[in-house]
Amino acid sequence: MFAGRGRRPLPSGLGVPSGDPEAPLRPALDVPWLEPFPDARFDVEVRADLRLAWVAAVQVLPARQRAVLVLREVLAFTAAEVAEQLGTTVAAVNSALQRARAALVGVGMGGAGAVVEPDDPEVRAVVQRYVRAFEAADVPALVRLLADDVVLEMPPVPLWYRGSRDYGRFLERVFRMRGTGWGVRELTAGGEPAFAAYVPEPGGGYRLHTLQVLTVGGGRIARNVVFADPRVFDAFGLSGEVQGEVAGEILAGGFCRGR
Repeated sequence: MFAGRGRRPLPSGLGVPSGDPEAPLRPALDVPWLEPFPDARFDVEVRADLRLAWVAAVQVLPARQRAVLVLREVLAFTAAEVAEQLGTTVAAVNSALQRARAALVGVGMGGAGAVVEPDDPEVRAVVQRYVRAFEAADVPALVRLLADDVVLEMPPVPLWYRGSRDYGRFLERVFRMRGTGWGVRELTAGGEPAFAAYVPEPGGGYRLHTLQVLTVGGGRIARNVVFADPRVFDAFGLSGEVQGEVAGEILAGGFCRGR
């Protein structure tokens, strides 16, 4: 399975960042983009394992190292069992696991100890401030919450941005086109905080716009991966449109409306 599927990248793994906030948003539908997975309220250990599997799939690791890491660290097979499944030796499995761990440490992902929980008070505070600013389309407030080297990417569009300045310039474009008064439903995805963003419709109600998965570090937003693929919405059970009484019920149950 690992050999057949090949890499499932994010835009930042394919090219250099853009410096043009007005660049056309042309999707690359031929790329098997990495997608988020819905996150139930797993305990910390299970959520850390899921995060590790997700990061490994970003193509940080070669296929065999990814296979060994997931089979050993996430699914908890023994080295002997993994060797039998992959048609190799225990020594080769242990060597691949050691190299995989070293590679993840090298990119700042050292395993369970590196996971910051979405329910961590500091993380929640940062995300909630970001959500309020997003609802209000307040770009200066959003930029103040960003890390200096923040990454914004939008699969299936291969375009991506690095740095708080270009991130803010792109959001100015979004809000100029879509207006203010957004609705937001907070979620988690892949062990990280996320939210579904709903844009207000002229005739009333809201339309699902994107699912945004945030990485928080050092009290700032370090990455935002924005998904607009209907298949991703379906996987999270998100409604495409909410109106009337239904909108009111969602607003009362975790769907926050900008003022």
